[in-house]
Amino acid sequence: MKKVLITGALGQIGSELTERLRRDLGVDNVIASDVRELEGNPVVTDGHFEILDVMDRDRMMAIAKDNGVDTIIHLASLLSAVAEAKPQMAWNLNMGGLVNALETARELGLQHFSPSSIAAFGPSTPMDDTPQVTIQRPNTMYGVTKVSMELLADYYHSKFGVDTRGVRFPGLISYKTLPGGGTTDYAVDIYYEAIKNGHYSSFIGQGTKMDMMYMPDAIDAIVDLLNAPADKLINRNAFNITAMSFEPEEIAASIKKFMPDFTMDYDVDPIRQGIADSWPNSIDATAAKEEWGFNPKYDLDAMTKDMLEKLGEKLKA
Repeated sequence: MKKVLITGALGQIGSELTERLRRDLGVDNVIASDVRELEGNPVVTDGHFEILDVMDRDRMMAIAKDNGVDTIIHLASLLSAVAEAKPQMAWNLNMGGLVNALETARELGLQHFSPSSIAAFGPSTPMDDTPQVTIQRPNTMYGVTKVSMELLADYYHSKFGVDTRGVRFPGLISYKTLPGGGTTDYAVDIYYEAIKNGHYSSFIGQGTKMDMMYMPDAIDAIVDLLNAPADKLINRNAFNITAMSFEPEEIAASIKKFMPDFTMDYDVDPIRQGIADSWPNSIDATAAKEEWGFNPKYDLDAMTKDMLEKLGEKLKA
């Protein structure tokens, strides 16, 4: 990985990954792209940025070819709650954009990364310590597109020799960029509301355990997997990764260690609660640890401390 094209670069993951790779590889070696341009956003202003609709294969191919990239990191997609509200759009965007990215990688001989998700599992999947290889029968459109992504990336590797790689992300928590309509968004919202109002109404119900990860660990995981020796990878496109698993009341208790007056109640969203109930309580990340050294640094309290400090500075500013 020496020169990279990132799709969906203005999203929650893309914003921080673009910043990291510009530091690691040099500003001229990272081409950030998105379907829109946000005025004043550092992703747009601080380096090479292109407007790209990932449904436009010719433009994607041209950007990659003209800039001599060797890696495409395809992040553009509709997330779980939004995808459930717009299932046809989610299928068309998530799968159409993926095929275009894989075809770009195939034709130009690029390394390809695209993230899967714990949404690729479903209610019939083992809920605790979910294995790396297990039954995957998701009941959401987002999950269906993620399972399809895993299979298609495997196909492009076995059929065409494309160096495809990917992880199954848990819920991701970040103070830099707001999430875009996922089921685990409550775990970001709660920190904002704690600082602004000292109170939060959770749209995920009490006792709902889900896997989570702090964004710095997620960014490290992408970089480490892309830099891992290819001959060490067995699972390749769907590594389980996780850093912690908690219920809403546990994240509230962590916040109370730093903000004793914080309070929380529940205003459950049945759509997102139904999605959450179909996902695992915890997943087994052994394969990622053994094959490319995955090693998250943040637990719940360390993340809470950093989130509250960084968000406090951000909101004050």
